[in-house]
Amino acid sequence: MLGICRGRRKFLAASLTILFVPAITWIYLFAGSFEDGKPVSLSPLESQPHSPRYTASSQRERESLEVRVREVEEENRVLRKQLSLAQSRGPHRGNHSRTYSMEEGTGDSESLRAGIVAGNSSECGQQPVVEKCETIHVAIVCAGYNASRDVVTLVKSVLFHRRNPLHFHLIADAIAKQILATLFQTWMVPAVRIDFYDADELKSEVSWIPNKHYSGIYGLMKLVLTKTLPSNLERVIVLDTDITFATDIAELWAVFHKFKGQQVLGLVENQSDWYLGNLWKNHRPWPALGRGYNTGVILLLLDKLRKMKWEQMWRLTAERELMSMLSTSLADQDIFNAVIKQNPFLVYQLPCFWNVQLSDHTRSEQCYRDVSDLKVIHWNSPKKLRVKNKHVEFFRNLYLTFLEYDGNLLRRELFGCPSEADVNSENLQKQLSELDEDDLCYEFRRERFTVHRTHLYFLHYEYEPASDNTDVTLVAQLSMDRLQMLEAICKHWEGPISLALYLSDAEAQQFLRYAQGSEVLMSRHNVGYHIVYKEGQFYPVNLLRNVAMKHISTPYMFLSDIDFLPMYGLYEYLRKSVIQLDLANTKKALIVPAFETLRYRLSFPKSKAELLSMLDMGTLFTFRYHVWTKGHAPTNFAKWRTATTPYRVEWEADFEPYVVVRKDCPEYDRRFVGFGWNKVAHIMELDAQEYEFTVLPNAYMIHMPHAPSFDITKFRSNKQYRICLKTLKEEFQQDMSRHYGFAALKYLTAENNS
Repeated sequence: MLGICRGRRKFLAASLTILFVPAITWIYLFAGSFEDGKPVSLSPLESQPHSPRYTASSQRERESLEVRVREVEEENRVLRKQLSLAQSRGPHRGNHSRTYSMEEGTGDSESLRAGIVAGNSSECGQQPVVEKCETIHVAIVCAGYNASRDVVTLVKSVLFHRRNPLHFHLIADAIAKQILATLFQTWMVPAVRIDFYDADELKSEVSWIPNKHYSGIYGLMKLVLTKTLPSNLERVIVLDTDITFATDIAELWAVFHKFKGQQVLGLVENQSDWYLGNLWKNHRPWPALGRGYNTGVILLLLDKLRKMKWEQMWRLTAERELMSMLSTSLADQDIFNAVIKQNPFLVYQLPCFWNVQLSDHTRSEQCYRDVSDLKVIHWNSPKKLRVKNKHVEFFRNLYLTFLEYDGNLLRRELFGCPSEADVNSENLQKQLSELDEDDLCYEFRRERFTVHRTHLYFLHYEYEPASDNTDVTLVAQLSMDRLQMLEAICKHWEGPISLALYLSDAEAQQFLRYAQGSEVLMSRHNVGYHIVYKEGQFYPVNLLRNVAMKHISTPYMFLSDIDFLPMYGLYEYLRKSVIQLDLANTKKALIVPAFETLRYRLSFPKSKAELLSMLDMGTLFTFRYHVWTKGHAPTNFAKWRTATTPYRVEWEADFEPYVVVRKDCPEYDRRFVGFGWNKVAHIMELDAQEYEFTVLPNAYMIHMPHAPSFDITKFRSNKQYRICLKTLKEEFQQDMSRHYGFAALKYLTAENNS
């Protein structure tokens, strides 16, 4: 509506100018000539002097008039061009306008009330413009595991619509920083910069304020942004983590141009009756101007706020109000409103569609008439997606769209805008450029360098390793089709677990719902779930293992696979074995013998004696006895049957046991993807580094049956797959020989039986 109004105004003004300026000009010329008693000649032939009466003075006067005529004609030409452009573009609507149009905000509460009642209708006004490559600064306070997930959805919605470089300023605790730093580093989105500020260092600035809000102490930290953010940063958009954008954030950034006088805060009026104090009997809210303002979306003019001594202003106000209110109910929002109550001139009131609040008792339905009116959705109820609202299904679907949207698709360039040099991105491009795209194994080689977006600790994690330095973490990786194994493993292994899950964005949300609906998984806080997002055509099995290995907090780790169930009590048995075999001071790899069953329902053996009985009856087998004997034959199962003490075995070709090692052991080689040689190569490197392989006599694990993976199917059916795997294997053996010298020559003769 606003775009149409402006278009008509421009069209009318330009038309009138084109019509009247020439007329006025010629009247001026006629009038000037008539004053001299001479007619004005319209013929160029008559512009030359023809009589002695022609003088130098009249020559200069005529030349001056001709110059003015040419100037007017040039102005008309420019106006015609502008008018033709306006007509060719047509009226712009909604979020797709090249120059961003906003409704006029106001600092007057009565005007705002009228604006809310009228929905999104507005007067025609001048359109502020955001330069194409102007960087937009966004500040977000984020703490903990759940808030880190929320930030990702918010950022996705911003990236989806954005056309400008972005600079995110994240005030984060140690947990959120670890998660988000890894996420953005592996996301590698062009024209996006991330800076972190230690939220824990800011606690002392606001810890003196009692706060009843569920956001806790972090809900007060927006008050200290003038002090926290760089002193040369003049303006910033501040967002809550439960925000979803439905338009380009540049439109909101453009609103800064509308601030006048002493306006330093851009806020939307609160859309509930909270600050009116009539929600329930004896409800006593903090002081506010009218309905007050919601601080889920804030425009801060930092430079002016600093000059106004904002720190002193809000502190004095908070101290005074706390004498009677005792604590805040809505965290920073209460204090912002108390300051505004005393200083209403500070506020530029944003149209309510910039913060459509889906809280309890909300009046947000009056902020929009159509889907195109929506700009920002704010899930500011503790109920979040379960909040009651007339159009909540629409809002929920919009939120879920970004929640499950493939974040890899947001790695798009902003053409015409130079990006800051990113070392990781440059190194990646250099590595890829050195590959031969005509190589039949190009896709295998490329996968080794692919950077997969990684979200660490997707669910809450809380674990302190045992103080005796014997603690062991079970390490494994999985995809969506092995999700059903999680509960069983948690029942068999009570110690800490580190899992890397290879999922799409949509699958990650399915996993989240599955985990939150499982009493077994929700009762365990010592399981670290690390999401590695899908990209490419191969299953990056060794990358997943490396991610899970890297994020353990114990001195030892048990390198397992997701389709194995450890024996009951294995966790405590391994902790004792670590001490017994002095793993802290020796390079040992403790082997847990592997068995398998072909039955989907198995009465799991509770002891070694029971397992041996099941072996004799044919209920259990040594692992891969039928198809890949060499993988575990060196374990020497015949000896294990009667062994009562640990015994040493030697490395042999294609040996791939499951082992317990110190956390400083070498990583898995990333060149091996999908099926084949991924564990074999790792065990070979352990042997090259002179690890001693020791079999534990009273430990065991059992492989549970499942359908063949997609990768093993490709290996069996695709000849080129097998050729490439053989090539990679030979190259790995050559690399081992070069790296470890004479001691590694034996690997060159290893048989190729993968």
